[in-house]
Amino acid sequence: MIDVAIVGAAGYTGAELTRLVVGHPQLSLTMVTSVADAGTKVSEVYPALAGVDLAYVAPDLASIAEVAQLAFLAVPHTAAMELVPPLMKAGLTVVDLSADFRLTDVATYERWYGVPHTAAQLLAEAVYGLPEMARAEIVGAQLVACPGCYPTASVLAALPAIESGVAATDRVIVDAKSGVSGAGRTPAAGTHFVSANEAVSPYKVAIHRHTPEIAQQLTLAAGAPVTVTFTPHLVPMTRGMLATVYLEMAAPVSSADLVSLYAERYADEPFITVHGEGRYPSTAEVRGSNRAHIGVAADENAGTIIAMCAIDNLGKGAASQAVQCANLALRLDETAGLDAPVPVV
Repeated sequence: MIDVAIVGAAGYTGAELTRLVVGHPQLSLTMVTSVADAGTKVSEVYPALAGVDLAYVAPDLASIAEVAQLAFLAVPHTAAMELVPPLMKAGLTVVDLSADFRLTDVATYERWYGVPHTAAQLLAEAVYGLPEMARAEIVGAQLVACPGCYPTASVLAALPAIESGVAATDRVIVDAKSGVSGAGRTPAAGTHFVSANEAVSPYKVAIHRHTPEIAQQLTLAAGAPVTVTFTPHLVPMTRGMLATVYLEMAAPVSSADLVSLYAERYADEPFITVHGEGRYPSTAEVRGSNRAHIGVAADENAGTIIAMCAIDNLGKGAASQAVQCANLALRLDETAGLDAPVPVV
């Protein structure tokens, strides 16, 4: 068994990681940290995790290094860049769910996040944790930067069209919708029940920090600069995400051809389903899982490719993708702990 610590374990993503690690056949959860909930049992904060016989402790780097071989960091940006260097020096494998090591260009990070990057020397070592793009690089990596939920869904939706050249790259439009859990556990005016219930609201229009992450990965796939326009929306559901991506056709292509292209690209991916022509994904299909369901269509009259991807924002968009990356980094079965069927209702 591989000993695991979850740093920042009391948030929604940390709680989901806790659930997944406890159920993993080759991982053993030895520490869960939380500043706010230190001294409180996991089951008291989350009664659904009644079988977890651990209490949250205040994060301490020396203690983490003593009890764990793998650390998941479910912490805000800026916090991870302080934690990663000493954990790596201590020999731990680190899977970071924050944004601190996702962007390869330090100037881009500092411009979008508004803070200096204090561990920029590790950016070249960090592997972007989207297995469908970087599986070989993740295997054996010591530092994996797990993607954000919006980039995961957006990139998976656009990737085959961009890679193959059937889509132009000068402008990609992403319209994405997320459940309220994506905003985290800390209460805020915009996520209060009265504000979020029975309402769909765009937010951070043209300024969302995931924009350069989406553009970075699509540029890598295209081998040429990709310009991204990204509009996120908050929808009144607990969890789930649907990204609809609009791409200009480089040449005429039919829906049938696109479905074939996508099905071939993702044929060997254990967690991706490409729907047949005329069928499109729903967040209900992937809830509580590491799955991504994709649909694609051609608007031949407008010369537009419309690609859609549904994921669970706490699953494939965060915790379960982190476990998938950990499996690869540790050279375990990639699907270990993640292959349970999705609830159908």
